[in-house]
Amino acid sequence: MKVLVGRLLIMTVAIIFAVSSFFPYISVAKTSPFDDISKSYAKNEIINLYNKNILTGTSATSFSPNRSVTRAEFITILDRLLGLEPVASPVTPYTDVKQNDWYYGFVQAAVQLELAKGKSTTTFAPEKSVTRQEAAVWMARALKQSGNKPIASTVFKDGSRIADWASASVAAAHKLGLIKGDKTGNFRPTAPISRQETAVLIDRVLQKEKWAAELQAKPKKRIVLGWQYGQTTAQYQNNILESNVNTLSPRWYFMDKNGDVTDNTDTALISWAKKNNKQVWAMVGNRFDQDATHQVLSNTMARNKLVNQLAEIVRQYGLQGLNIDFENVAPKDRQSFTAFITALAQKLHAQGAVLSVDVSPDLDTDWTDAFDYAALGKQADYMVMMGYDEHYGELSGAGSNASLPYVTNAINKLLKVVPSNKIILVLPFYNRDWTLKPNGAVSSSEFITLTRQNEMIDTFSLKPIWNEKLGQYVASYNKQYMKHTIWFEEGRSLIAKYHLIANKKLAGTAYWYIGGESKDVWSSIRNAEKYYDYSF
Repeated sequence: MKVLVGRLLIMTVAIIFAVSSFFPYISVAKTSPFDDISKSYAKNEIINLYNKNILTGTSATSFSPNRSVTRAEFITILDRLLGLEPVASPVTPYTDVKQNDWYYGFVQAAVQLELAKGKSTTTFAPEKSVTRQEAAVWMARALKQSGNKPIASTVFKDGSRIADWASASVAAAHKLGLIKGDKTGNFRPTAPISRQETAVLIDRVLQKEKWAAELQAKPKKRIVLGWQYGQTTAQYQNNILESNVNTLSPRWYFMDKNGDVTDNTDTALISWAKKNNKQVWAMVGNRFDQDATHQVLSNTMARNKLVNQLAEIVRQYGLQGLNIDFENVAPKDRQSFTAFITALAQKLHAQGAVLSVDVSPDLDTDWTDAFDYAALGKQADYMVMMGYDEHYGELSGAGSNASLPYVTNAINKLLKVVPSNKIILVLPFYNRDWTLKPNGAVSSSEFITLTRQNEMIDTFSLKPIWNEKLGQYVASYNKQYMKHTIWFEEGRSLIAKYHLIANKKLAGTAYWYIGGESKDVWSSIRNAEKYYDYSF
């Protein structure tokens, strides 16, 4: 009998182990995850948010409900509520937020999206307690709520004590039922908000069905294109898997002066793309050769030959589309370039394929005179705006590769003649390290990847300063008695430009080029994709 009981016990344990292995979410949990919240008025809210991985304790068994919440803790809670990823960007304006701090990535995520700012341009004060009016400001900003009237003293007895910079946010949060006064009718704007008060505040957001649904919704599906450049197929594939790119553009095809196309198709990448649910819009280039381009475009027979070859390539390999990247096209070829795109669009559309055309910002120069933006926008499925090379060398002078005003102007100008749902904005995964003469003129500039740019922060102990107008960090250093300046491209600057895509309802984004990025930017971009699509 003892043997039988022992065997039954062993079998029971084995079954429980097997079940828990297949269903790891099945567990016997305590009624409360913390030992110190039984008397808290926010007990249910704390447990609810803990189970949603939004709130954690101050230890394995304690929540410390009456303790004030720090700025780092509140931002972390807010990020988790919004479903944001922590960001490991090496570029930060704050000297008191270190990369090895547990909250570093959460602060970075919030700052990049402009959800939170520091106490000064160089300090965030992460351990400082959050006041009730600060909490109202952060909540209103995160939920995209903006009050336009100061809080009336009739709402709270101490309404006159609410700071001017917080009054509109307090009004908005109160109107939405997120914040309330105490039993005496006071708001106590400068009093620290406690951890249990924070739990109630956050839980009230989730009690609004529309907001809860927004937080669970997936971002809108947009085109996310990434070009292959300087990488093997294996390297390119590995980078794509770490990204959110859904459309591949390998540089496979180039025209010659006779209208013939060099075919460098990698069928293995086509198969891989299909297996991984990626589109392939292969790039077609002109090798920057103005004379050869003119010779083909201006000759109807050669132009049609090129069109027919490209259409056959799409059919033969089952490509989903082409990306035309003709640069240094002569102004005199304006009409013939439009004719080429018109003919190619007809051929590809007959096959159900997509045609996208790369264009530079319209700066009223010879460089872009070949682009009839309105005509091209009617024929092509997408106009791909190359949002970079604002400053490119000695002729342009030193400066940003892609400042926010430069990109904004390029998009706004294109929107005058091309619908927003046909525009793809290209963001740069490369930068320049500018070497300057004593008088500030350009001595030289070095092409650098974002990874190399970030390495230079440690190498030269750089202290980047955020430039609100440009939407970029800027830093300088000295090397061999020469001054160097870098206008940074990283998560925050890329997000500032990505915001245009959401605001202007563009078709998507593209990146030149895959492999130039640092891995952290994908977390930043995913956060932007998610947050900017919320419509609370």
